[in-house]
Amino acid sequence: MMSNKRIAAVIAAACIGSAATAQGILTAETAAPNTTPGISIISLSEAASKAGIADIQVTAGQTLTNSVQNVAEGKTDIAAAPFILPFLMSRGVGPYAGLGAEAGADLADNLAVLYTYRVSVQGLFVYDSANISGWDGLEGKTIYNGPPRGAALTNARLLTKTVTGLEEGTGYTGVQVNWGQAVKTIQDGSADAFVLPQAFPDPRITAALASGDITVFSMPKDVHEGEAFQKIAKLPGTVRFSMPVAEMGYGDGVTVVSEDDTFRGPATVGGDVVNVNMDFDTAKALTTAFIENIETIYHAKASFMPVTWHGETDPEVTDMCGTNPMKYHPGAVAAWEEAGYTLPDCAK
Repeated sequence: MMSNKRIAAVIAAACIGSAATAQGILTAETAAPNTTPGISIISLSEAASKAGIADIQVTAGQTLTNSVQNVAEGKTDIAAAPFILPFLMSRGVGPYAGLGAEAGADLADNLAVLYTYRVSVQGLFVYDSANISGWDGLEGKTIYNGPPRGAALTNARLLTKTVTGLEEGTGYTGVQVNWGQAVKTIQDGSADAFVLPQAFPDPRITAALASGDITVFSMPKDVHEGEAFQKIAKLPGTVRFSMPVAEMGYGDGVTVVSEDDTFRGPATVGGDVVNVNMDFDTAKALTTAFIENIETIYHAKASFMPVTWHGETDPEVTDMCGTNPMKYHPGAVAAWEEAGYTLPDCAK
């Protein structure tokens, strides 16, 4: 059986066609191919080939912490990047503590954005058979909260503490498993509950329904509007998110619990990033290909893609500016502005 990496590479190769029709070869790293970041870069490979810009060799199923560092170091051309990662890198903390502040800041300066999107919305879900009534039922439980290293794990721990006050290791037991084993881990009983990134509808939840009905819990409204969460929403790459339950796209087998038929949570935003040394024309051409194919390629790839904020430039949604250290690549700025969009000066 082929690995997720190999499957993604085959998908990308099928999408981009022959190198004879393109001007060069680029490399890209992203998350699992059925996630927003995974689909985003696979779609970019198709759009770039269609425009004759480049063949993009995509490696999917990666831990984005490593992928972002690879782009900063010039080892990879493009990567999906939740914006919390460049921020942590710029300070040499969290998963980048081994770099130190000075080296981390230097590396973070090497990153530039082509375009942005909502990576996911962090949230809680459980099998109905687990008999967990919501966030208040997590004490002493085992929670699968992401891969061993990355933004998802950091965000899950922070969200759980904000809503429940519980710390991993004392209030609950955390389980970390790489994304390639996510659905298997959800189904095999390794954890009682799951605090994971979600799309709407979420493919991991849909796949896991084979093992039983699932309930998704909104973040409580009072916590979402409270002071502690307002501080979280000011972190780079995090914005407040709400959506009517009726628009989440779930069918039979999934129940969404909310006080007022509105799902709430922290949205993780990011984008596809390149090294600042990518030449102007290539960055511009890639961004133009993205803009021209948002609806025809990106939105057509999965049922959740039309609502992932591809094509948005408002900093209230993109989180470009503020404490986020990221800027658009000059070539990307030119592409956006030629297409009639307005970018905030603080993001250029």
